[in-house]
Amino acid sequence: MGIFDFVKEAGAKLGFGGGDDARDEGIEKLGADMQDEDPVLANRMRGNALARAVMGHGFEVEDLRVDYADGTATVFGNVTDQATRERIVLALGNIAGVARVDDRIEVAEPAPEAVFYTVQSGDSLSKIALAQYGDAMKYPVIFEANKPMLDNPDRIYPGQVLRIPALEA
Repeated sequence: MGIFDFVKEAGAKLGFGGGDDARDEGIEKLGADMQDEDPVLANRMRGNALARAVMGHGFEVEDLRVDYADGTATVFGNVTDQATRERIVLALGNIAGVARVDDRIEVAEPAPEAVFYTVQSGDSLSKIALAQYGDAMKYPVIFEANKPMLDNPDRIYPGQVLRIPALEA
């Protein structure tokens, strides 16, 4: 698919444990204390944390590996379908501290790519559905396409990137 840009400051926060100040931080907080001493190890820890976040969504992906450096998550692996590939890219890109995702995932059954849409202030899934499909009542299509990252159709935020799949005929 290529390289995708995201809003680095927007996105889910990863809790790393170890005290209140370490919780709810972006991926860059992990390993920050060792960044100057061993940046390779710090980035390896970040990549592993990103891979765990992806696996936490329950995606079926073989040989998943995520490398992280300077705000870029490079993801490798094998999936069966395009939708899973896109969901993995979005899961990574919607984590605070990830500015771009370099997608190197292999797909067994290639299909046309979905449109990616960045949520703006004042957006709702029905408003996005109206703009993308011409029908506000098609918002469940967008909601389903973005599970498990979305768990409630009323909880989207500016800067979040969503999959907008083509409507089936």
